[in-house]
Amino acid sequence: MHRRPGFPARLDRPQTGTAAAPNTAARVLREAQPATPQGVGLDSAAVRARMLQRLAAAGINAAPVLRAMGAVERHRFVDTALVNQAYEDTSLPIGLGQTISKPSVVARMIELLLGAPCAQAGGLGRVLEVGTGCGYQAAVLARLAREVYTVERLRALHEKAREYLRPLRLANVHLILGDGMLGYAAGAPYAGIISAAGGDSLPQQWYEQLAVGGRLVAPMAGADGRQLLLVVDKTPQGLKQSVLEAVHFVPLKSGVA
Repeated sequence: MHRRPGFPARLDRPQTGTAAAPNTAARVLREAQPATPQGVGLDSAAVRARMLQRLAAAGINAAPVLRAMGAVERHRFVDTALVNQAYEDTSLPIGLGQTISKPSVVARMIELLLGAPCAQAGGLGRVLEVGTGCGYQAAVLARLAREVYTVERLRALHEKAREYLRPLRLANVHLILGDGMLGYAAGAPYAGIISAAGGDSLPQQWYEQLAVGGRLVAPMAGADGRQLLLVVDKTPQGLKQSVLEAVHFVPLKSGVA
């Protein structure tokens, strides 16, 4: 039985990337801006390139993450009335009291996943996402992980994500209607688990379904009620956690509705 980490515990912020990462990011940014204009309006590659510039300025250095963020058109995952805000660094409502996370938060959490020992050794394998929402983060993960199992407890959002993702034909994304607090045992063990909702504690099932060498990235409320980003690595010796910056996510809930 692996020891469940206590909370709060503040450790040094993990370092992501290498010393050469800024130059790699700069190359990705150059590649994102085509020599000739492509697309118009929100379909323009230049719109996504500007988003990537903001992400790099915010400290996202992993080239694979920047490429994946640039490849997925965020405006196709938000309601028509909000498309003009799709590439701003802001969360947006997607219905039923849920939100699509800021691009910087999506990129940050995925970059942390890529820092897992097993991902560094052999690439990001099977990933569990808790809280599909509109499907945007799953689409980004699909470009970085071999398989993505994504669980949504709200039937209406599950169907909305299916509608948004269908045109992308992502064969490695598996949409599941279910209670994300239970994880998804049928797909375990996972190289990475990422949650788009936060509670006072993390479910034991997540720890159990995480592979040795894998990493869990999720928000969790501290003693004062503020949410902080929690990173848990599963090592042969047990669980090792790091508590990072403050974040704000919707509450983690059980059941299917």
